[in-house]
Amino acid sequence: MAELDVKERQAGDVTILDLTGEVRIGEGSVALRDAIRNLADSGKKKLLLNLAGVKYMDSSGIGELIANYTTVKRQGGQLKLLNLTDRIQNLLVITKLLTVFDAYDNEAEALKSFQ
Repeated sequence: MAELDVKERQAGDVTILDLTGEVRIGEGSVALRDAIRNLADSGKKKLLLNLAGVKYMDSSGIGELIANYTTVKRQGGQLKLLNLTDRIQNLLVITKLLTVFDAYDNEAEALKSFQ
């Protein structure tokens, strides 16, 4: 089972999380949740999840995305998605969640959208 690796970097006031691995029930979901909660708790309001390196995401991973989105939004922040893989995009289309998230293929565009 591949762990989820979360790398954090800043672009101005936007925090980008580069995710690599799998977001599935258990470890991966928890790693993602912890990373996002820690950022939200420390007052980071603009979060961009780069999913380019996510090889697999199951329904609990999608649930985790929604939960994190809600947490961040409730705290007055924004959570956006970058570089959806075909698989994740399909999951979001099937679950009708693609309309919930702002998703981008281009990092510069994504960053501009936070202004």
